[in-house]
Amino acid sequence: MRTALLALPLLLAGCSWFSSPSQPEAETRPEYRACRREAENSPEVVALGAQSTPDMPLNQARIGPQRQTAINRAYRECLRRRGLSLPGGVETLRTR
Repeated sequence: MRTALLALPLLLAGCSWFSSPSQPEAETRPEYRACRREAENSPEVVALGAQSTPDMPLNQARIGPQRQTAINRAYRECLRRRGLSLPGGVETLRTR
């Protein structure tokens, strides 16, 4: 029993060796990073940032998902314009 308890942390640490990378390899290419920067500076995202009030949790709960959706949309549009492959294969889930 004691040996099993001592081996548990080692087993849990070993699980992280087989996890997938947090960022796909294509996303590290300069073209993709340029599109990510362009998306984060798009007019819609900047406008949503201007509406953001960090001290108001309800405002953050409303603006946060809208901002992320705007970033994703602008990012995908940039990739399409440049003829790059789009990430993933399924449309992102929309939250209320």
